[in-house]
Amino acid sequence: MKIQVWSDFVCPFCYIGKRRLEQALAQFPHKDQVEVEFKSFELDPNSPKYDGKSIHEILAGKYGMSIEQAKQANEGVGQQAASVGLDFRFDEMKHGNTFDAHRLAKFAKESGKEAVLTEKLLHAYFTESKNIGDEEVLAEIAESAGLDRDQALKIVQDKNAFANDVRIDEAIAQQYGIKGVPYFIINNKYAISGAQAPETFAGALQKVWEEESDAPAFQDLSAEGMEDASCTDESCGIQDKKE
Repeated sequence: MKIQVWSDFVCPFCYIGKRRLEQALAQFPHKDQVEVEFKSFELDPNSPKYDGKSIHEILAGKYGMSIEQAKQANEGVGQQAASVGLDFRFDEMKHGNTFDAHRLAKFAKESGKEAVLTEKLLHAYFTESKNIGDEEVLAEIAESAGLDRDQALKIVQDKNAFANDVRIDEAIAQQYGIKGVPYFIINNKYAISGAQAPETFAGALQKVWEEESDAPAFQDLSAEGMEDASCTDESCGIQDKKE
């Protein structure tokens, strides 16, 4: 079984969804026969590198809410993160462009370290408050994932390196009609959108395992009522919280 995961490193629900999938896989009897592959998705390709603004300021400006309302919205997301053992430190987050981070992940894939680097990039951004748009920071994170630091630095400094790999992922996402992340596709036939509950992932894994051979070409296994558990360029599960 193969699970492809489209996500972005600054998407809170992508990290939450990743952890919920992992919780489901931990209980799945056939987990050793499941391959998870991460795919690139930029929520805001035109985002500048970190400019000193807080994530609260960025969200307040984007959604037309007050700083206090943005903080309350982020607090709610943080509570969801805490429920799966994640520590989101919104006050110190350094939001910026993620294209270089995605290119670095493609470089890591060549060494079989994509999953390790993906986790470290997410943790660096959401918990360690690191600027993952900075070339030196990316090289440092790459080294912590077992990659050669100098080689990683050369990759992020060469803006053409692995750029096409990232663009291919994004083009495929467009073909599938993916507009928000996280987005999970199992065996190129079954889709799950958003940071679904572990139980939803567990049920989907079992269903696919049992029925994959007789399944329709594409089937959405997302649970209803989870529309605010994913991020798009227009919203991130907070657009209705500014009243």
